[in-house]
Amino acid sequence: MPLAPGIAGLQRRLLVPLLLALLFTVAISVLVNQRSAGDAALEQDQRLLRLLPLMAGSVVKSPTARRPDNEGPTPNLDDPRAGILVLLAPPLAEFLEGAQGAAGYGVLNALGERLSGDAWLPVVLPSSNEPEFQSLEHGGMTYRLVAQRVQTDAGEVVVMLAAATDGRQRWLQNVLERVLLPNLLLFFVAAGLLLWGVNRALRPLMELRQAVENRSPRDLSPIEVRSAPLEVRPLVEALNRLFDLVNAQTQAQRRFVADAAHQLRTPLAGVQAQVEAWAQAARRLDGRDTISLPVDQVRRLRDAARRTSQLANQLLALSRTDTLRLDDQPPEQIDLEALCEDVLAQQLDAATAKFIDIGLQTVPTQTRGQGWLLRELLINLVDNAIKYTPRGGHVTLRCGADSPRQVWLEVEDNGPGIAPSERGRVLQRFYRVPGTQGEGNGLGLAIADGIARAHGTQLQFDVGSGGVGLRVRVSFQSAMA
Repeated sequence: MPLAPGIAGLQRRLLVPLLLALLFTVAISVLVNQRSAGDAALEQDQRLLRLLPLMAGSVVKSPTARRPDNEGPTPNLDDPRAGILVLLAPPLAEFLEGAQGAAGYGVLNALGERLSGDAWLPVVLPSSNEPEFQSLEHGGMTYRLVAQRVQTDAGEVVVMLAAATDGRQRWLQNVLERVLLPNLLLFFVAAGLLLWGVNRALRPLMELRQAVENRSPRDLSPIEVRSAPLEVRPLVEALNRLFDLVNAQTQAQRRFVADAAHQLRTPLAGVQAQVEAWAQAARRLDGRDTISLPVDQVRRLRDAARRTSQLANQLLALSRTDTLRLDDQPPEQIDLEALCEDVLAQQLDAATAKFIDIGLQTVPTQTRGQGWLLRELLINLVDNAIKYTPRGGHVTLRCGADSPRQVWLEVEDNGPGIAPSERGRVLQRFYRVPGTQGEGNGLGLAIADGIARAHGTQLQFDVGSGGVGLRVRVSFQSAMA
């Protein structure tokens, strides 16, 4: 199954560091082997240097070179080995015997003539009295050779020691055969296992992606959390929360459409019936340009139009409240005293039409939130109070503070009030207390409650002053908190 782009990117981010770590391990192994080869070569050179003084001490003057009168054979003075005897010291002899033919020695005179030792060793004449090293090939083997000019009982000679296997020359071959090839093989095997393991580890993500991709747009049911790995469960839980939010918004939209269709049907049907009646009357006028209408019909049409307009505005506000998220917009500082004054001025005509005394009692208070939403909340509370307060009543807007950290808005009237048993139900949409007089749609308190909850608070109901009417308070956190 081909991987999704996101899964493939995650796979690369997992594999690349692991493969780089493997390559780094191989490189470290090669460097360590190189260092070990260098250390072995240095140790071999130091061993040859330790044996070289023993080699110099092994060269002694031959007794036949003394030639006492009429005693012993007469030496051949043309033989360069005349007067030279090599008596190998025990440690040197053990070294040569233990090498089993992979080591050799040589003794040269100052002119480079071979006095003793292995013939396959080259002639090396150091330019100074310091030891000189060189590498040579013989019989398919690499040798490390050291030569030095020394003074012996037999005079000045050049002594040489050689041992097989030079680590500096053979470390590349050793690294290739013993380290690099095995590590490369291990690298490819580990890479294959890593690829298999990463694909297996990412399989739940691929299955989750497939499950989400195969869903229909209307299927917002939660994903099973227990079937997901522990590391993926927070992602699944976040998806389920998102599904819940989208499902709630979808249901709110469906409910809004149903409510709007149901509530608008009645006032629109009344307007249409009235207009149809006028149209029939116009057809009976036999071409006259004007018709006369009773005042009560015009008023009913006006009231129906106003109610339809108000209902449409409230439905629109209700829809915005359903999808409201304060996180989408930064909060602003709101002057509650100025807000009360502005709403009172806007509702003054409606109150005056019913001879309602609308008053204001405020102190300077501020909170943080969305100004247009709190304005909508207060308008709905005041409008609701004016509608249900009888003619000649009174409505009061207040704002104040309970403490430096808490402020509030309040609307009080002397209307019929709301019984304690009904206070939970009046926040439902389109619900009106049975027997209530007035032309409300049952949306004002629902809208106000939605806005209050979006600000982290709620509506608080109580009886008005003197045990009459209704007082609605909304508390907020102070802007100074």
